[in-house]
Amino acid sequence: MAARSVRAPHPGAWWLWSIGLGTAATRTTNPLLLALLVTASAYVVATHRGSAPWARSYGAFAKLALAVLLVRLVFAVALGSPIPGTHVLATLPEVPLPHWAQGIRLGGEVTAEAVLFAVYDGLKLATLLICVGAANALANPARLLKSLPGALYETGVAVVVALTFAPNLIADVQRLRAARRLRGRPDRGVRGLLQVGLPVLEGALERSVALAAAMDARGYGRTADVPARIRRTTAALTLGGLLGVCAGTYGLLTAEGGTYGLPVLLVSVAAALAGLRLGGRRTLRTRYRPDAWDARAWLVAASGAAVAALMTLASVNDPEALRPGVVPLTAPQLPLWPAASILVALLPAFVVPAAPAAPAARKESS
Repeated sequence: MAARSVRAPHPGAWWLWSIGLGTAATRTTNPLLLALLVTASAYVVATHRGSAPWARSYGAFAKLALAVLLVRLVFAVALGSPIPGTHVLATLPEVPLPHWAQGIRLGGEVTAEAVLFAVYDGLKLATLLICVGAANALANPARLLKSLPGALYETGVAVVVALTFAPNLIADVQRLRAARRLRGRPDRGVRGLLQVGLPVLEGALERSVALAAAMDARGYGRTADVPARIRRTTAALTLGGLLGVCAGTYGLLTAEGGTYGLPVLLVSVAAALAGLRLGGRRTLRTRYRPDAWDARAWLVAASGAAVAALMTLASVNDPEALRPGVVPLTAPQLPLWPAASILVALLPAFVVPAAPAAPAARKESS
């Protein structure tokens, strides 16, 4: 008798976990700590992602992160950097610019301090992209859409379609390139790109037509009749709550607003949630087997929140360790307890069952 399959945790828990890791990445430029964050997310993705097309998007995000890092480095070399340095690596031909372009230079001396600062800065953004890619690879977009409030259903459909378009596009390109290689036809270069791109575009248009028909058959966009007073109350709560969230966040980020920032933020979040709750009455939709937020989901979300909180606390108590300087040129050190706090991100690897193997893999192993 086959073992009963264990349902994956709530997809929102994976997004909260990845947001926590991304928040931790924004608090440091230490390459050792950022490498730990990338390693933790990569380990969880490698052990818990499935075989669906959207689960293979982690590699695409990793390549995008590498491209961002290289672009940041090229800009620092070509356009110069405000970071002073004495260790000159190379001297490029400098292009003279008019007087109105003061502060910008093309070429000139390339120092080790400027290159290292660009690597630190680009690595932080690259780590943030990889954390987002981890959420895309682990969270089922269809289950995430089903869990959204009714007021955000239409917006959620657009976001989910956008998030699933790129993985499906990558899967189509890989499938068509493999088919061309089996037939002995070229799959690289301009000619191969054109001959692969046309079938991919045709498949994307067919999926768009099928998606539109399915959405229309399921009553997408239909709304229920709601009294005018409830619509006005919903608009007031939602708009006021969002404005209050902006004001409360600004208060928390400034020294003058530290006393009122947190109360305004909490009240505004409650008002916005109430507005979303009332706004859901206009959407006619039902949920079949809704996802429950169980203990595993709490542990996954809490691990990401713990990493973000501990890294934020470390950035306040020991900013020099989390943001190593480049002048003078020194090697970054690994702070122990911030590094240990990042290991909390590995908790989902132990509390969440691993994804089941693909059918082909199970057949070979049996």
